[in-house]
Amino acid sequence: MSSPRSTLLWGVLVPPLVALYFVYTLQLHVIVPELTDIKEYPGLFLKVFFYVFKPPLGSAGYEDLFQKIRSGDTREPFVRHVVAVGDLHGDLPNARKVLQFSGVTDDFGNWTGHADFFVQTGDIIDRGDDTIALFDWMDALRGQAAATGGSVLTHLGNHEWMNVIGVSELKAFSTVIIFTTFATGDWRYVYPTEIKTFGTSAARQKMLSTGRIGRSWAMNYTTTSRLPLHPSLGPPNTPFPPESKELHYQKEDSELDISYYYSTNEPLSHSAISFVHGGLSPTYGGLTPFPSRINELSDSLLRKLQHRVQPPPHPPNRYPGLPLSATQAEIELYQANGPLWYRGWATDPEEKVCVDVEKVLAKTGTRRMVMGHTPDFEGIVARCSGKIIIIDTGISHAYGGVLSALSIHYTLTPVGNHEEQRWVEKEVVSALYPDRQEVLVVDEREVVGDFRAS
Repeated sequence: MSSPRSTLLWGVLVPPLVALYFVYTLQLHVIVPELTDIKEYPGLFLKVFFYVFKPPLGSAGYEDLFQKIRSGDTREPFVRHVVAVGDLHGDLPNARKVLQFSGVTDDFGNWTGHADFFVQTGDIIDRGDDTIALFDWMDALRGQAAATGGSVLTHLGNHEWMNVIGVSELKAFSTVIIFTTFATGDWRYVYPTEIKTFGTSAARQKMLSTGRIGRSWAMNYTTTSRLPLHPSLGPPNTPFPPESKELHYQKEDSELDISYYYSTNEPLSHSAISFVHGGLSPTYGGLTPFPSRINELSDSLLRKLQHRVQPPPHPPNRYPGLPLSATQAEIELYQANGPLWYRGWATDPEEKVCVDVEKVLAKTGTRRMVMGHTPDFEGIVARCSGKIIIIDTGISHAYGGVLSALSIHYTLTPVGNHEEQRWVEKEVVSALYPDRQEVLVVDEREVVGDFRAS
């Protein structure tokens, strides 16, 4: 005979619990009709979780998520943000203003993490007194960025090289090499007040050769860079053509049709940007493999110059000349047609540069080229639908130009069924100023392939 307590349990408590179970099951089937299909069970737990806890995705977000769960689509959108600035010429206050309004740094000059890459295209030195402070700041940002997964890419401009090589600005445009016109330490654009920040001329020479700044130049600065927009192309400065391709070993004097540098099987092969101070001339002989060929020459010549006995600076002393060990290729690196001095992308007519640029982009594995060197005091210049972008706007007070930065937002977004492997690739390139943002280019294209970021 059952006890009164068990009768109460079965007669009073159990029926409501059973009824609640059936009501809840019915509600769950209405909410999650996939319960009737065992194939849908892998996504059931997530759907119940989202129903119970309701994280703030919105109805469209829920539907997208559940669609991905049902289809087995593991693709994720990829985003990369790049900010670049041109010549700074010894002006720390203006440089800090630019990096702050472009979101690279905060009010205290520290890395914010809002950009994945910050790029400076050279000519940090000369025409101002803040040489030491600017180079120290670049190195500090480099460390802060690396600690949060970001990167700082810095370049040597013609003025950095003028201080360590010393070709006069007039003679740099001569195609005839006369060694008596070269010097180590062309200081014609160095202010006496800037020298005082080093202490003495000798101390300045030492710091730019084997001292703190010189060592940073050797370790952290290149003459040019290739920045892939998607990680499937490798890290910054992965050479193009890749070493796995026969084109990587093609001699520069063997002229090929630009179609050889593209492949329908690799639709992202040129999803990259080149950065350089002067420009990558279409007739320069060291473009490929890019950027490794140029940077190897740059490293070699810088090493020879920094570790020789330093001659007295010009002026007032005479030009002592390049090292006798400088190779022809190293000499050509610094000539008017080389990447430090070339100005054709800024000065040649539109019909010429828009033809020439296609060849250079094809050979360097890039979609657009960004450079400084030739200032436009009104703003950043984009030519040929943004394939050529010139970002020197005279930021330094020595010029009185405008404060500016270049912003590049890149996205690769999966679309359609994952089995089709369709993606939409988009670049939004903008000029940033203290009071406004101007969109220069919006490029969008559909590509097919497996581009999941590793």
